[in-house]
Amino acid sequence: MNLPLSTEFHTENSAISDFRTEVLKGLNSHPKKLSSKYFYDKTGDQIFQKIMQMPEYYLTKCELDIFQNKTKEIADNIIINNSPFDLIELGAGDAMKSSFLIEYLVQNGVEFNYMPIDISGNILSVLNDKLSQKVPDLSIIPLEGEYFDMLNKATEISTRRKVVLFLGGNIGNMDKEESSHFCRELRRKLNPGDLVLMGFDLMKHPQIILDAYNDDAGITAQFNLNLLVRINRELEADFDVLQFQHYQTYDPLTGACKSYLVSMTEQKVHIGNNEFAFEENEAIDMEVSQKFSPSDIDKLAKESGYYVLKEIRDSKNWFVDSIWQV
Repeated sequence: MNLPLSTEFHTENSAISDFRTEVLKGLNSHPKKLSSKYFYDKTGDQIFQKIMQMPEYYLTKCELDIFQNKTKEIADNIIINNSPFDLIELGAGDAMKSSFLIEYLVQNGVEFNYMPIDISGNILSVLNDKLSQKVPDLSIIPLEGEYFDMLNKATEISTRRKVVLFLGGNIGNMDKEESSHFCRELRRKLNPGDLVLMGFDLMKHPQIILDAYNDDAGITAQFNLNLLVRINRELEADFDVLQFQHYQTYDPLTGACKSYLVSMTEQKVHIGNNEFAFEENEAIDMEVSQKFSPSDIDKLAKESGYYVLKEIRDSKNWFVDSIWQV
């Protein structure tokens, strides 16, 4: 369905306004911070596709191993008494992994709606076209926007049982307090018996983890720096992207893998009428990619109001998709 032009314009204006508000707030904070959820414009989507193909970036391959080779095990744990359900994927991207589950469910005559949620309208459009051709019998309802806003919309559209996918280790893009708050808020949107399948990147040798986010080709650096390019384009800013450098750390004790952009010189950046001063070597906090121990996962589930129904690991034991029941 095509939206009226006035509605499209309002939606676009609202998204840019939210983007501006969060960027200004982040750059006014100490230390300066930018939200990684804004990495995914059209260029960001394309760069992330390259990241997933990098030999060092094991996360996608590990979870793909689970969805490709343990599809029946996943399906058996989310199908309950053959009752129809809504399969809701938060941050669906291109659904490369979940498409194996989707095809399996359709082929086995399972009645469900697929509701991909993503902040990127571009990637949802690509996904919709791809799945419509690949799985023509699929009932697909794309939802563009913030996770919880679109979850509310999903519950308005359908009263069916919900199965929520949150893949890719994306829960790790929050610090521990944020991830706990996220899981509790997600729990509040769901009903008893609903399920959440959440992907967790497990702690492993520190060098394996660091290499995944600090590739020699500089693709991850390009991914981070593209956010400055986006701010320049959409918010009329004047970041000199060449004066910022990507820096990555990993702490094997806490499991926190953190990305920064470091100012290479003392400089001033403008966004409209707002001016931000950067000291030489000052860092912008860009992203955390938290790694988990099995006890971390169990604790997070229980404290957020879930029962751990099943844990499905990849063949290397590096990644786990944990199925939680409300």
